[in-house]
Amino acid sequence: MKPPSLTIGIEEEYQIIDPDTRELRSYITEILGEDSLILGEVKPEMHQSIVEVGTQVCQTPADATRELRRLRRMVMDLAARKDLRLAAAGSHPFSCWTKQEITPLERYMGVKQDMGDLAQQLLIFGTHIHIGIEDKEFLIDAMNVSRYFMPHLLCLASSSPFWVGRQTGLKSYRSVIFRNFPRTGVPRVMRSWGDFQYLQGTLVRTKCIPNGSKIYWDVRPHHIFPTLEFRFLDVCTRVEEAVCIAAILQAIIAKLWKLRQDNTTFRIYPADLIEENKWRAVRYGLDGNLIDFGKEQERPARELIQELIEWFIQDVIDELGSRAEVEYAFRILEEGSSADRQIRTFQQTGDLSAVVDGLIEETRDGVVSAAAAA
Repeated sequence: MKPPSLTIGIEEEYQIIDPDTRELRSYITEILGEDSLILGEVKPEMHQSIVEVGTQVCQTPADATRELRRLRRMVMDLAARKDLRLAAAGSHPFSCWTKQEITPLERYMGVKQDMGDLAQQLLIFGTHIHIGIEDKEFLIDAMNVSRYFMPHLLCLASSSPFWVGRQTGLKSYRSVIFRNFPRTGVPRVMRSWGDFQYLQGTLVRTKCIPNGSKIYWDVRPHHIFPTLEFRFLDVCTRVEEAVCIAAILQAIIAKLWKLRQDNTTFRIYPADLIEENKWRAVRYGLDGNLIDFGKEQERPARELIQELIEWFIQDVIDELGSRAEVEYAFRILEEGSSADRQIRTFQQTGDLSAVVDGLIEETRDGVVSAAAAA
């Protein structure tokens, strides 16, 4: 069996912001229309107020850091030509989904026709992380096991506490909105690659979906690339947060491969149990308890995340050269997630515009300074 390449690819979706009103601005087609050379890396999304980027295939988290900084800087410069700004958060604090324009491309108009208001409501922003796994049977094994750790990482990435001007009481409201789409959530356990192929093939043959891209699970085999794609994350406000989580996911897959070489693995849990932990992550984030299903006990989310790093993946991160990126998680545990920081800003100011300003600044943080240093 061929070892996984463990390459990293990251896709991020950003908000296009009018700096005067702090509202979302439907402007992606105008931004992209001026520079067709960037279309391979910068893409429109469902709403015209969303811009998506995707890194090149990266070998290491350090490569991913350089790529994300480059892409954020490029899109910021494009937006600045129109005197617009970029913000990275899972939801906009107060812009209303009913007022946003759908991007006039056949792909998105088709989704609007199929999904009705569910498509219009999908004014959310995520991070997708791809980890390279070439052996299809190991990819399925890795998907089955890695599902367990997704709630832990969602706590670190939560960045959507507000929706249409309201503090929702949730740390990842984006997760709730996306759950309304079909074929979402934690996938059930797959017995083999053939099991997945049968499911996907049946959906295609019966015209439920045109291809595997319409299977929107929290983690899925990509329908084109030899990668396991993690789709459960709010977009990370800081570059370092996104790379930290990508590095942890890479390390989890590396550890699972190492266990497989020793003819062992991590326990696989039913999707229903993982969904319980996901709900806790969505609702409370880092401030809540997750369930340690091995011990069948509640434990603080921060403790279980620390245990994931210091016990489960500790022995592979130096081999991968990713200790610095992985241990950025300890800073998140100390300072809070983007959702926590947004809530603190709102508590201090009572002003959602101040929350947007903070997001714009944090989205730039580490991008502009890195450019100046170079």
